[in-house]
Amino acid sequence: MASATTCLPLVLLLVSTLIAASTTPSSTASAAAQAPQELLLDFRASLQDPTGALSSWSRSTPYCNWPRVACTATTAAANATVSVSLSLQGLGLSGELSAASLCRVPGLVDLSLASNAFNQTVPLELSRCASLVSLNLSAGAFWGPLPEQLAALASLVSLDLSGNSIEGQVPAGLAALGRLEVLDLGGNRLSGVLHPALFGNLTGLRLLDLSGNQFTESELPRELGNLTGLSWLFLQGSGFTGAIPESFLGLEQLQALDLSMNSLAGPVPPGFGLRLQKLMALDLSQNGLSGPFPEEIGKCSMLQRFEVHDNAFTGELPGGLWSLPDLRVIRAQNNRFAGRLPEFPGGQSRLEQVQLDNNSFTGGVPQSIGLVRTLYRFSASLNELNGSLPDNICDSPAMSIINISRNSLSGTIPEFKNCKRLVSLYLAGNGFTGSISASLGDLPVLTYIDLSSNGLTGGIPAELQNLKLALLNVSYNQLTGRVPPSLISELPAVFLQGNPGLCGPGLPNDCDAPMRKRQGLAIAATVASFLTGVVLLAVGAFAACRRLHGSEPSPWKLVLFHPVKITVEELFAGFRDKNIIGRGAFGKVYLTELQDGQNIAVKRLLNSGKLTFRAVKNEMKALAKVRHKNIAKMLGFCYSDDEVGVIYDYLQMGSLQDLICAPKFTMGWKDRARIAMGVAQGLAHLHHDRTPQVLHRDLKASNVLLGDEFEPRITGFGIDRVVGEMAYQTSMASDLNYKCYIAPEQSCAKNPTHLMDVYSFGVILLELVTGKPAEQPASDDDSMDIVRWVRRRINVTDSQILDPSISRTAHQGMQAALELALRCTSVMPDQRPAMDEVVRSLYPLCFSVHPQTLLPTEIALEP
Repeated sequence: MASATTCLPLVLLLVSTLIAASTTPSSTASAAAQAPQELLLDFRASLQDPTGALSSWSRSTPYCNWPRVACTATTAAANATVSVSLSLQGLGLSGELSAASLCRVPGLVDLSLASNAFNQTVPLELSRCASLVSLNLSAGAFWGPLPEQLAALASLVSLDLSGNSIEGQVPAGLAALGRLEVLDLGGNRLSGVLHPALFGNLTGLRLLDLSGNQFTESELPRELGNLTGLSWLFLQGSGFTGAIPESFLGLEQLQALDLSMNSLAGPVPPGFGLRLQKLMALDLSQNGLSGPFPEEIGKCSMLQRFEVHDNAFTGELPGGLWSLPDLRVIRAQNNRFAGRLPEFPGGQSRLEQVQLDNNSFTGGVPQSIGLVRTLYRFSASLNELNGSLPDNICDSPAMSIINISRNSLSGTIPEFKNCKRLVSLYLAGNGFTGSISASLGDLPVLTYIDLSSNGLTGGIPAELQNLKLALLNVSYNQLTGRVPPSLISELPAVFLQGNPGLCGPGLPNDCDAPMRKRQGLAIAATVASFLTGVVLLAVGAFAACRRLHGSEPSPWKLVLFHPVKITVEELFAGFRDKNIIGRGAFGKVYLTELQDGQNIAVKRLLNSGKLTFRAVKNEMKALAKVRHKNIAKMLGFCYSDDEVGVIYDYLQMGSLQDLICAPKFTMGWKDRARIAMGVAQGLAHLHHDRTPQVLHRDLKASNVLLGDEFEPRITGFGIDRVVGEMAYQTSMASDLNYKCYIAPEQSCAKNPTHLMDVYSFGVILLELVTGKPAEQPASDDDSMDIVRWVRRRINVTDSQILDPSISRTAHQGMQAALELALRCTSVMPDQRPAMDEVVRSLYPLCFSVHPQTLLPTEIALEP
């Protein structure tokens, strides 16, 4: 068959040549112009082919042997025909498509131009490709309206236009494509109302994807229920309103149904699931659905994913869910579910994730939890669970995340010796008593520990120093004794407050103070007279030196919260112009290298508010307790009547502003998303995890430092508390260079709010999405702040906003980040999201896959 496929075009070409010999010269030329070879070469001539992928197309080789061209011969009783498939996806092609010549290629049944960079409207000439069975233009940088002329492709079985910037309404005329089985329009900018007539004739559809569009004026069409052959229905994130139609109960062939991230409301239709025996994935999350969930979902024996989180469901979770043989994921957090959690079916269960946070579940944690060998995440925080933790809670060899914080659990914390894959352990806000088990220090990948707000006693085990921790929170317990040194000096985030019995460096209690006091009393009597003489001599010498040199004592006072080998004199010596690495509203930032090689950054602030040393020390001490992996460590401060110098760890990669303003800002989307997520997490910690709340009030790219692998750390927060409100307002008003980061309402608001910080974060996110600095250079003819720049172009095309240096494959995630940034920079403060919501929105954008399919160690990054 392969040789016949290759030779048949040659035979046809020979027959054409013999016929042409008996014709006139003019007819010979006309026939040559119609040859598939010539038509395809004309098509190639209209393209820009940067990689030369099509350079080997030539007249000397039969076109069926060309790269990216496939021919299939079919033999009928009367004649032989050739079906041609053209697969040009992922070649970086651009230029104006010459679809007119392409559509004259006889037998063209399959055309794929996906993942290219055409940057044009969908060619109307494609409607002349009458023999097309499959058309794939996904991620091809097409924009403009969806041509109704495509309805002329009567033979079309698959149409994929996803991942473009196609806008406007879906033409009702596409209903003429009666043979269509696949219609994928996801990830575009379609809007308006979905006409019911559109689905009247598409009864053969097996896949329908309208996700990621803007159908904000449309309810879910009940006519979708007539598409009884549908296997995959994806309508997520498209602004649909209203209720789930009862007609959906009849979609018996459904394998995947995703209605998440819309504005749906009301109850799920009774009986939902009874006839959906092939359903494997159900996602109704992030809507406004309410009422009890129908028990019939427990009869969907093939169900693998049940995701209904972030709604207002009440009542109990359907009991049949827990015994489904293939169920892997239950995500029902942030609802109003109640009742007791049933026992898991033990070794028969294939559950991997159970997330039930922020509901009203009561009773105990299921005793059979450790028998589920595949379970790697169990989180049920913010419920009303009581009783003790099962001793076997970590017997599952896959268990990586346990979060049962903010419940009413009691008793001792069991040993976790079998939790060799445990990454995160969150038990905060319960009534646990007893000691912290030293066995935690033997768990090789344990990274996050939060045992705060319990009744734990005893000391902090020294074995915890064996772990590479990113978080240790044992605050507000009854712990006593010396804190292991490395748990204070090396952790990005450690919380010890609320334990008066703890002592160690940087804590209110000094472990060695009693011993030093006893030693001092023992020798005090023997040295008193000697000290008196020394003091008299020192006073005389000091007076003589002042007369000789006219010098004054140092006006600086130095307070260190962490071990730093530096004196006041060395610190002051570093305040030279050559050491300046930044300038801001409040002063200059200096880089100083210490004798041991450590680099520190010192931000000098004018003490124009004339705050006393005691007041500054109290504020600095409170700010120094803010510890998070995405917040720069405050090492200490120095004070004089006129200035305050804040000492931070210095990161070698500099600031985000340095990176964005570099001559060539070339950074992939994955790293940019990592930076955005880190900044959001740090800011969310200031806003939501601190009591009282800490506002940054000066967030900008220059106050985001970058560590290894572009891990960001926020600096410069809480400066207003150090310099005083009046001095803060004066300095900010005079700092025109960074005015673009300031929320519009700041000049007229009586009190600062966290939503002002959200605005500043939105500006940083716009910088990351566009690759442009927040304030355009004054020499730029199009100079303006980035918020105005984006808003003036938002209705044009994404290619004019999103950084063109980023691969097109990342543009869907960048588009989602752009929309989030625009929400954050809304003129109306009440329309901006809180930072914890921002973190949730950013989380899926940091990864190339859906967050629910990440490895356990990656999921653990989300508290």
